[in-house]
Amino acid sequence: MNPQQPAISSPPVQGDTNRASAGRQTPHDAGNGSRPQGRVKRGFRTILFGWLDSVPLSTKLVSCMLILLLIGAASISLCIRQFVGSYLLDKTDTQLAQQAELVYNNIGYLRSKDNNQAVAGPNDYFLQIRDANDRIIVTPLVPVLQDGIVSVPSLPSNGSMGDVQLGQPFTTQAQVTRGKGAVSSQAVETANAPWRVLALQWVEKVDDSTKKVGGVVYIGLSLSDQIDTVNTLTRYCIMVGIAIVLLGAVIATLMIQRTLLPLKRIEKTAAKIAGGDLSQRVPSAPENTEVGSLALSLNTMLSRIEHSFREQEETTSKMKRFVSDASHELRTPLAAVHGYAELYTMQRDLPGALERADASISHIEASSTRMTVLVEDLLSLARLDEGRGIDISQKVPLTSLVHDAADDLHALDPERGIRQGSVRVIPSQGTVPVHLDFAPGAMPDVVLDGDGSRLRQVVTNIVGNIHRYTSPDSAVEIALGVLTASISPESLTRMPSNAGSLGRFLQAVEVGQSMRIGMNYAVMRFIDHGPGVPEDSQSQIFERFYTADPSRARLKGGTGLGMAIARSVVKAHHGFTCASTTPGGGLTLTVILPIAPVEPIPVALEHHAKGPKAEKKSKRGRQR
Repeated sequence: MNPQQPAISSPPVQGDTNRASAGRQTPHDAGNGSRPQGRVKRGFRTILFGWLDSVPLSTKLVSCMLILLLIGAASISLCIRQFVGSYLLDKTDTQLAQQAELVYNNIGYLRSKDNNQAVAGPNDYFLQIRDANDRIIVTPLVPVLQDGIVSVPSLPSNGSMGDVQLGQPFTTQAQVTRGKGAVSSQAVETANAPWRVLALQWVEKVDDSTKKVGGVVYIGLSLSDQIDTVNTLTRYCIMVGIAIVLLGAVIATLMIQRTLLPLKRIEKTAAKIAGGDLSQRVPSAPENTEVGSLALSLNTMLSRIEHSFREQEETTSKMKRFVSDASHELRTPLAAVHGYAELYTMQRDLPGALERADASISHIEASSTRMTVLVEDLLSLARLDEGRGIDISQKVPLTSLVHDAADDLHALDPERGIRQGSVRVIPSQGTVPVHLDFAPGAMPDVVLDGDGSRLRQVVTNIVGNIHRYTSPDSAVEIALGVLTASISPESLTRMPSNAGSLGRFLQAVEVGQSMRIGMNYAVMRFIDHGPGVPEDSQSQIFERFYTADPSRARLKGGTGLGMAIARSVVKAHHGFTCASTTPGGGLTLTVILPIAPVEPIPVALEHHAKGPKAEKKSKRGRQR
């Protein structure tokens, strides 16, 4: 007789599935406590988010990395376990289906193999034969395990098939029978492993043309090896997963700390800046990174803040000094007025009171005139600081203003030698930097947009300064020129009034004149050969109420505001002014005013400037 595999049908669903029906709660109305419940939820969310906000960023990032690694490792382990378990189960089913007839036909050999072995292998087959009424005929193959333990699958009772279907493998629990001696826990665990069983129909051959249905054959294999393989693989995956999580945690911690290190530096720098050290800067980083771009923006912002703060401090200091100096300057003529008024009151009844009254009135008039000039200069500076009192839309003939200034100085000091000329640039040679030089001759004709009266006030104040602080017989050179510089008027205006800024302007002149780019500037220079001013005090002559010789300034009628007014007017015209030492002794005042942007040279003029030889060469090149 041979077992015959029936047609495969869908496997039955074994076991009852208990489904819990979840009832939907009835929503509460406003009077049944919905608001307190919502407040509790909102309060919990507030506490939770508040706690999360208080956790450091590095801890959050490391925690997120650990959670992701744990989820990834657990998911991979479960997927591998599920895949390997399904694969081994399918392989067992295939083995049962393919080797069922072979086992059935070799019952005697397998039985003798089992009886002759002291220890039976866990993969030995179980075989039970039943008749057509499902009554057990014989169980020829029963594996005997280590320590005499017998493990057989739990099958339907004698005379019944239960819910087993032919040709459909099913898993069932094991029935274990222990021996009399001591048994090991490993043998018991192996024996308790479930079985995979396949029920097949067998037929009995009556003759060559007739077959008779004999009954059912149950053939099974223990799943202990498969379960042991899956458990071993699971333990391996868990160990590898733990190692990966720990290694990932270490690497993530190092990488996150390294990544957040620039932010830590920014935090420390910000703390120092908050402590008052505005000179601190954020450590730079590559600008193509987020931290580098942030550092660049912060450093730019800090530079502007520091510059603004320094300017505010300087402005505050200047204002305090200005108020102090203005009070001092106004107190002197007021004291004179008050003194002479009291003197007149004391002496008006004495003989000769009329003559003494005339002298007192004369002194009072001189003091009031000085106060008037001082107040007018202060009002002029105040208007310039506010951007009022100036109109730079006029066409100003600058050459005429300079000529008039020279004539005014000659009228003040007829014995003084005054030379007029133009300004030229001497390029840098070796260790000698680029500098300006005086060229005797006619001044160029220069016309620019500006406020004529204010620019006249500039040259008048400079000439008056020369008149006050130099001897009447010392020579003076007055020059005017037009230079091209590759610098914007806005940048020029922001430069401090010192010789270093003049050097930077001359470097821009070298670039502008060689490449014919930038802006044309009018350059005025007033060169005297008097006592001069120390280099560390040259920038102070443009401060308010600064006078190199106060006694002589008052003797000449100076207020100490002339050069401050001149610098304010020049800045209002987007220009630059500075003082430098005259070679051989003295002081040189330079005033730079923008005229207009450089116009490109037309092509025809460019060929003409190259000369006829260059023109012939270009023609030959075109002919070729």
